[in-house]
Amino acid sequence: MLTTATTPPLAERYTAEFTGSKARFEHAKRVFPTGVTHDTRMMDPFPVYVTHAKGAYKWDVDGHQLVDYFVGHGSHILGHCPDDVVTAVQEQMGKGTHPGACHDLEIEWGQLVQKLVPSAERVRFTGSGTEATLMALRLARLFTGKPKFLRFQGHFHGWHDYVTVSADPPYDATTVPGVPDAVAGQCVAVPPNDLNAVEAALKADPQIGAVILEPTGGHWGAVPIRGAFLKGLRDLCTKHDKLLIFDEVISGFRVSPGGAQAHYGVTPDLTTMAKILAGGLPGGCCAGRADVLAYIEPRPGKPKMKHPGTYNANPLSAAAGVATLRRIATGDPCRLANEAGRTLRNELNALFESRNWPWVAYGDFSMVRVVPNYTGERPRPATGDTDGFVPFGGDVNALDGPKDMKLVFALRQAMLLNGVDWWGLAGMTSCAHTPDVVNATVRAFEASVESVTAEGLV
Repeated sequence: MLTTATTPPLAERYTAEFTGSKARFEHAKRVFPTGVTHDTRMMDPFPVYVTHAKGAYKWDVDGHQLVDYFVGHGSHILGHCPDDVVTAVQEQMGKGTHPGACHDLEIEWGQLVQKLVPSAERVRFTGSGTEATLMALRLARLFTGKPKFLRFQGHFHGWHDYVTVSADPPYDATTVPGVPDAVAGQCVAVPPNDLNAVEAALKADPQIGAVILEPTGGHWGAVPIRGAFLKGLRDLCTKHDKLLIFDEVISGFRVSPGGAQAHYGVTPDLTTMAKILAGGLPGGCCAGRADVLAYIEPRPGKPKMKHPGTYNANPLSAAAGVATLRRIATGDPCRLANEAGRTLRNELNALFESRNWPWVAYGDFSMVRVVPNYTGERPRPATGDTDGFVPFGGDVNALDGPKDMKLVFALRQAMLLNGVDWWGLAGMTSCAHTPDVVNATVRAFEASVESVTAEGLV
């Protein structure tokens, strides 16, 4: 509905409608820095507080039913609280949460990873995706004897010191607050989708031992990466004797049962995984070539990488992971989530074009992004998962540069008022996002874009 002289501004309507969340945020500000426990949950004037979730929906403290496009930060490709996963975790809870010992579930979990992921000759579980990339880079240094690695601007590999350079704009910055310059200097960053820049960097610095990337594009596809680039990168790493690391923390078990590497037929040397791996519970892993992961083993005359970790292969996470990966192995969850993402992108673009709005939707697989104030070429309907149009020629600064946060927050407020929790300018689908859910989302977008337009934000 268009804002009129008698319609309160979005922020006022949001504040009036979500009073319970507002009250909780006032308490949280006295407990947590910024009042939240994850940077992306920051929202002006306050975030929404959720009580429970099921399928494609979650419910907030004020009783609103919301279509969810956060899907547990990408963890819930089966939707929230799938019955088989819930049952598996409940049964394990009664047996023990931390025996401080090896257990059968960790073997089954690891074998499922080996079955599904082409690069997984050996598997080592960690507590999170951040720990997995930390392990991959340390193993790479041990195996190659070289301290540096190459990464791509805008790609996210967790929050440990080594991977924070060029993860966020400004991408040409070489320092990060709180990270020693000597550590930041071990990272060499280049623009995405530029094989010439990769080869030039590898030739210029013989201390680079590995290349790491999100194989579908940084920040889960803000600047999509596709098969031709991955194949070229594999060839370059082989040619220059560098380890290739795929960070499949999000794309693993989402793009396809075997991740992006299985979909594109490009096998890295190491793969990091989390999120769907553990069925939405905490947990990650580093998998890959046996000769690289052998540096975790004690061997005569060889250095050993130490790897403790209280929650490595925790049985609750293992139970959830086993139940989830059994479903993933059928292929259905990935297929349905991808279909939902493709349908949503196409229907949003049809809406934007019919209303002559300066917006565009794009993305691959089950990942959907929208760009406001866009007046360039319009995409054709996508018939596959990676044939869609990429705005701005894939320029990282245009697609993944600084955002107008006033617009971002206003759009999220408007979407929440229309029954959808949309992640800023993007979202991910699950296999629970049925055609009816997608249709409701398109209607919410129509009303929400009207609202932010009426407030002069686009």
